[in-house]
Amino acid sequence: MFVVLLTYTAPIEEIDYVLPDHADWLTKQYGHGNFLASGRRNPRIGGVIITRPMARGKLDAILATDPFSIKHMATYEVIEFSPTRTAPELRAINEAVVR
Repeated sequence: MFVVLLTYTAPIEEIDYVLPDHADWLTKQYGHGNFLASGRRNPRIGGVIITRPMARGKLDAILATDPFSIKHMATYEVIEFSPTRTAPELRAINEAVVR
């Protein structure tokens, strides 16, 4: 699984202009089953995405289609981790992790 930390590289006024496109992109990723959670960082310097298990190359390809990426308005730090414990509600996801 991955945690993705987005950091804005453009002024917040420009981010706000592209935010509806980014929100549509997020909706599509949830529809494809790629993401588990997402939201703004606090303070508002970027965002966080938690993904379902997938190959790193697939994640990189997905992130490349984010409007913030296309317009060079954010950087992405990708943190890979292997969950060894989860809440009961997430056991099915944990079992999907390739060991």
